[in-house]
Amino acid sequence: IFSPHSGNKEITWMMLEAGAETDVVNSVGRTAAQMAAFVGQHDCVTVINNFFPRERLDYYTKPQGLDREPKLPVKLAGPLHKIITTTNMHPVKIVLLVKENPLLAEVEALQKCYRVLDLICEKCMKQKDMNEVLAMKMHYISCIFQKCITFLKEREDKLDGFIKSLLKGRDKDGFPVYQEKLIRESIRKFPYCEATLLQQLVRSIAPVEI
Repeated sequence: IFSPHSGNKEITWMMLEAGAETDVVNSVGRTAAQMAAFVGQHDCVTVINNFFPRERLDYYTKPQGLDREPKLPVKLAGPLHKIITTTNMHPVKIVLLVKENPLLAEVEALQKCYRVLDLICEKCMKQKDMNEVLAMKMHYISCIFQKCITFLKEREDKLDGFIKSLLKGRDKDGFPVYQEKLIRESIRKFPYCEATLLQQLVRSIAPVEI
């Protein structure tokens, strides 16, 4: 509970990787993330909220049930885990993480990855301790992967073209319209309409013009 008080993100991350539970509460009913937020250590809160154990992803690298093959090739688990646990959710950053890994920057690889992300999203929403934030994050990354596939298939400049589209500003004020539309589209496509987080996002975004 008290490790995030130090403000040391590396120590917090090491404890999480060693198996520290994020939902354990102290004597006053507060989790580590809540205690860190209380004392203003917001970087540590971000680390805790973005943590996703590697073993939960490795589950998909083994055939399950009647499957003959795993849903996720072992070689993709590392690169995908790096993206899942990133705290920088800017779409350009995610596309750059895809682009820098030749194993990931292929249509077939991204198709496998986004399907696994969709399964994780579903599991987050249907488990006893629902995690809407993690579900939304998985869905958001899945949407970006699907858009990467479109650019890889249809554009000669491929992922570079995607990055340029995300960064290009409109003439009158430089606002990145394509980026805004992509994020709004990902929210609109979130498949769990009853989610409190989705409803909050829609209420915040809907009245705001692009």
